[in-house]
Amino acid sequence: MSTEGRLSAMTPLGADSVAWQVVGDRRLLLGAGTALLLQVAHPVVGAGVHDHSNYPEDPWGRLDRTIDSLLSQVFGGPEAKAEAERLRELHKTIKGVDHHGERYHALHPEAYRWVHGSTFWTIVRMQEVFVHPLARNEKSRFYAEWHRLGLLLGLREHHLPSNLEGFEAYFGDVVANRLEDNHTVRELLHSITMRDTPTPPWWFLPEVLWRPVRPAGGNVLTLCAIGLLPPALRERLSLKWTDEDERRLQRLGAITRAAGKRVPDRLRLYPKAYRAKRG
Repeated sequence: MSTEGRLSAMTPLGADSVAWQVVGDRRLLLGAGTALLLQVAHPVVGAGVHDHSNYPEDPWGRLDRTIDSLLSQVFGGPEAKAEAERLRELHKTIKGVDHHGERYHALHPEAYRWVHGSTFWTIVRMQEVFVHPLARNEKSRFYAEWHRLGLLLGLREHHLPSNLEGFEAYFGDVVANRLEDNHTVRELLHSITMRDTPTPPWWFLPEVLWRPVRPAGGNVLTLCAIGLLPPALRERLSLKWTDEDERRLQRLGAITRAAGKRVPDRLRLYPKAYRAKRG
């Protein structure tokens, strides 16, 4: 990494960043399924999640930890460096042999940068549908900030495309030539339906009231997870998507955009993001 790159990665993102404007919104949750599908469709990530993750048994805990990690990287200031070091240490032990018979390691740059890059792509896509589309110059600034976070996470400059145009070409190539259907993708698609999902630990109503809510929640999460995917990946995974599905997604987007304008920041934002913005 160059001296300039090291210094840039060491500088926390601040209130003037695009990341601070988009990452802390709770509507990000609607893109969680898409981000996870993009990630586990990569054979290395899919194998690592299948062999080492406990998300089927603890989906809410896994989701909370993932979101908290992302918020720490963006809004944590000095805490961001400690979080990056924690993630690298955590992933050192995630290795094995995938279903192709190939050895894998979670810290291999190909997989590590895909997780980082697909999260960026999903946030931009989620903004487009559920909040407001980012202008081209905002996307470019946001990618430059995400590039900095990648360096902080331990990637090197040559592992990451240098600009948005390079990232878009890289993303399209991975979707077209590297992603696959696999066992972890199918497990995740089932999990998103919430048919077997336990009551959230923060749910303040009894299980008897959670049961009727669960199918509706699963329908929304499934609609979003599939609808936000690149069409080429939907086809490869044989996921049905109709014109009516697209209209439902756009209606949901219109509702969330309108609602977001009326919800105060202290409710719309995750607490870590709200506290950071309040100073």
